Amino acid sequence: MTRRAGILAPVSTLGGAHGIGDFGKSAYEFVDLINKAGFKVWQILPLNPVGYGNSPYQPYSSYAGDEIYISLELLVEWGLLKSEEIDEYLEEGSSIDYPKVRSFKETYLHMAFERCMETGIERDGFHYFKEKHPWLFNYAAFITLKKKHDLKCWLEWPVEEQEWPDTYQYDIEQHRPQLEYEMFVQYVFYRQWFDLKKYANEAGIEIVGDIPIYVGIDSADVWTNKKCFLLDEKYNPTYVAGVPPDYFSKTGQRWGNPIYDWEYLKETDFQFWIDRLIWSTFLFDIVRIDHFRGFDTYWKIPVSCPTAEIGEWVEAPGYELFDMINKKIPDIHIVAEDLGDLREEVFELRDHYGLSGMKIVQFELDPYESNNDFKETQNTIVYTGTHDNQTLVGWYKNLSSYQKRKILQKFKKYKERKCTDRIIHAVFNSVADLVIFPVQDLLALDDAARINTPGTVGSPNWEWRLTSFDELKTVLPVYKKLIQKSKRKGNNLSIPN
Repeated sequence: MTRRAGILAPVSTLGGAHGIGDFGKSAYEFVDLINKAGFKVWQILPLNPVGYGNSPYQPYSSYAGDEIYISLELLVEWGLLKSEEIDEYLEEGSSIDYPKVRSFKETYLHMAFERCMETGIERDGFHYFKEKHPWLFNYAAFITLKKKHDLKCWLEWPVEEQEWPDTYQYDIEQHRPQLEYEMFVQYVFYRQWFDLKKYANEAGIEIVGDIPIYVGIDSADVWTNKKCFLLDEKYNPTYVAGVPPDYFSKTGQRWGNPIYDWEYLKETDFQFWIDRLIWSTFLFDIVRIDHFRGFDTYWKIPVSCPTAEIGEWVEAPGYELFDMINKKIPDIHIVAEDLGDLREEVFELRDHYGLSGMKIVQFELDPYESNNDFKETQNTIVYTGTHDNQTLVGWYKNLSSYQKRKILQKFKKYKERKCTDRIIHAVFNSVADLVIFPVQDLLALDDAARINTPGTVGSPNWEWRLTSFDELKTVLPVYKKLIQKSKRKGNNLSIPN
């Protein structure tokens, strides 16, 4: 594989004209900027409808996209909106106000839908999209009923609505206008996303998409696939997912996601996972699976436990699953998020299938953290940090004077004035074929720009965004030189010709 460099930048962080980064002009400008600098990989976070705490890792669906990323600017270009119709959105700095943005855009999405129905603009594409994607109607039914019940979890709905995907006894057709609107929103989302992805791919940039290993209980995934999860007779989870106490949390992380019924999944040839991954390969060039260790052993927490301190490790049928993945999706390119305190069998599973692993420089340089102390290989993707880490500058500021001296000594051959710049330089020189930098690290931002703090819920998680690309334009020429010096100028190899 050719040596390459990439940037981790969630779509939500890319400026945007209406309170959040979206698929509009800012995203295209970002692609142009990183392409000019020589970056060939763009990693994002899940694009699905965010649920509890605005976390992209607790979405309402593994298939649907969040309409918050739809660009109103592009709807004007399509003829579904008029620029003079759109009110000015008052910017509020670098923090995303999710309810405000969602309410603002919803008004115009309804206008665009009505214009589509009245004029026929985009109608043919919309009808084709509805016919092509079997998941679409079920999601439209789910989100329609959810809105009917003021966004309450489907476990609180009337029984006939809870069981609609299994019995079809409830008359969902009474909601036909809303169903059509929800399907239209998905059409617009995916047309805009695939246009942006094509633009990036034609520039030689691959997209790394991120999917969580688990799905949320309050999702169309569980609502329509109840047998795939360990649920009681009222569909409540009997066990939930998480991880025991670790580097990030003294009480562990109790995510609350329902646990898979792996026996049932085996009986169905893992169809739930195969379908999910096929969709992901449709959306992204490379698929990063969060919490890969859950395919080896997973932490099973009784639902009655308020933290993740009590639970048990249970073996998962990882080899059987990945044998089926290789059989059904042979061209998939998977990155295994293999971070944390892992047993050796996790790496054996990863390496058996030739999956790319990950290494976080912050962990490697932490004298109190040993589970990232392994040799880098060409197939390892090296990061300065991920969405769950402090920024590199924020992390370095919190080190002791002794730790800072040790790190300066380690990178003494690099001549940059700031130690964090030396670390970035060293990562460019890694033996790894691919290195990825959060955009905040390239901009030398402190923890005010942190994306997420594991084990916490709500603000300010997931809210940071850029307000302009001015500073990025200033620093990218520096990284262009490092890309050239480290010979990370490779063209895209994963996308079929």
